[in-house]
Parts: sequence; C-alpha cells; structure tokens
Amino acid sequence: MKNVDLSVTENVLTITVDLSKEFGPSSSGKTTIIATTEGNVSIPGREEKLGLNIYKKKS
Repeated sequence: MKNVDLSVTENVLTITVDLSKEFGPSSSGKTTIIATTEGNVSIPGREEKLGLNIYKKKS
C-alpha cells in the first residue's frame, strides 16, 4: 500500500490518506497517483477486502 493507513475500532473502518503526497503518474500517464492499496487487501482482523485508488488529473 502507498500512503494508506487502515484501522478498525469495533466495527468501524478508518482510512487515513495524506492528500499532499504524490507517487508519480499512473500506468496510462493521464493521472497522478496520491494513494493506492495496489489491488485488493484484507482489512486488519476482518474477512472483508478493500480496493482503493486516489488520483488526480495531471496538471
């Protein structure tokens, strides 16, 4: 995962992302990656999965 922190308290998932960070261009080159789980990942201590991508248009 890049720039994604997950925490679970009781049945509440909290996702933390620093929106000021950038990790370079996407594979298409059309957007800039801010955060990604790089596919589906397990939620800590749970059976559910999460897939997350945060990106912005290239300036």
